[in-house]
Amino acid sequence: MRVLLVNPVRKNEVRTNLPPIVKEERGCNPPLGLLYIAAYLEKYANHEIKIIDAELEKLDYDSLASRIAAIKPDVVGITAVTMLLVDVLKTAGTVKKINKDIRVILGGPHAHLFPNETINSENIDYLVLGEGEEVFKELLDCLDDKPKLRGIPGLVFKDKGEIVNTGMRQTIKNLDQLPFPARHFTLYQKYTSLLTEKDPTTTVITSRGCPFNCSFCERSHMGAIFRCRSAKNVVDELEECTKIGIFDFLFYDDTFTIDRKRVIDICREILSRGLNIRWDIRTRVDTVDEEMLKYLKKAGCCGIHYGVEAGTERILRLLNKHITLSQVKDVFDLTRKYGIPILAYFMIGNPTETKDDIYTTFKLMKSLKPDYVHISILSPFPGTKIYREGLKAGIIKRDYWKEFAEKPTADFEFPYWEELFTRDELYALLVKGYKSFYMRPSYILKRIKHLRSFAEFKKKAAAGLKVFFMK
Repeated sequence: MRVLLVNPVRKNEVRTNLPPIVKEERGCNPPLGLLYIAAYLEKYANHEIKIIDAELEKLDYDSLASRIAAIKPDVVGITAVTMLLVDVLKTAGTVKKINKDIRVILGGPHAHLFPNETINSENIDYLVLGEGEEVFKELLDCLDDKPKLRGIPGLVFKDKGEIVNTGMRQTIKNLDQLPFPARHFTLYQKYTSLLTEKDPTTTVITSRGCPFNCSFCERSHMGAIFRCRSAKNVVDELEECTKIGIFDFLFYDDTFTIDRKRVIDICREILSRGLNIRWDIRTRVDTVDEEMLKYLKKAGCCGIHYGVEAGTERILRLLNKHITLSQVKDVFDLTRKYGIPILAYFMIGNPTETKDDIYTTFKLMKSLKPDYVHISILSPFPGTKIYREGLKAGIIKRDYWKEFAEKPTADFEFPYWEELFTRDELYALLVKGYKSFYMRPSYILKRIKHLRSFAEFKKKAAAGLKVFFMK
């Protein structure tokens, strides 16, 4: 069977009113979900596998159609996030125009959040819920055998007009059993990020599931129970990447440092193998200590992303962060002590947040002296506690996300928390926050002093110009 996995064209992304620098920061990352499925099929099945990353290759729909027609797949799997739903469905339509008999399978967080609305979309044959590796393989094993498919947990499909949802599958407990993402199916040499020193770069996920319960976040498709790969397994993947010329890594775990012993074991394993790599992580200030930071620094960790979110204790409590400003300040001081660059995440436009609160956040943002900041406007995403509360209180006027899932349109703008500010006012504050941080002469001079190459200079200069011209 010919199996084609597609990371869709990015032409009709939901409009966020976020400035270009925010999109620049994320770079272009490999579609790990698809790469894990490809690796699993390669190891445990006997299919011909291809991957098209339309975002990386900057394909338009005509180019994508030509590529699909040349491959002649029997099955096309597409990763579906809500922000790209219009493009996901256009990609599915492109597949069916080439050959209506090609089976189209969607997976990803959108399918999990809106299974009924998604399976009712034109051109969609199956949905895979939650973790996709095992489910996708079992679906292919008995494709179109509806009685057998009813016995496979993790699927949604139609059978004689009836929507069949077989329920969520149990999460994979031993992540070490999964083969490493099949990067060789992509143009892995072309992935890049503003936050890395050298190209190519790649993303790595060493754990799944988040035990925290922040009110603005929804990650239920991966489960609430934290599961992690062993230190040896993680470093085996890093070493494998170095053999194909990848030495810069972005760890995309929701919270990398939950298991303190495992973090130190990973660092020791990197050091014992003599791997000369650079990597950064995402985490919380309440899961880091001095000994851990010592090991991270020694093992090549060159950046830590901390979610601070707000500059007042009141808003932190409202967001259910369970951290304090004192913890934030202490951990930032410790991280700087060991010379690890910091990226700090902040949000504005939170429930009940006033302009004074926002300015307090901006003041904290500068006093903490992170190397980079990422500021966003609170976006009440579907499935989050904040979105439900906004609907109940009438601050979010209607169920925008459900309506969008039913009838996605390219002009959709998702809701902000417009209790005290309009979206234009929030955007103006966002721009002010970015400029107040990045346009300081002292900050610019500091960044120039830390440049390590002309390539890094070009990336940072381009990003800086985007901040300068924000309005």
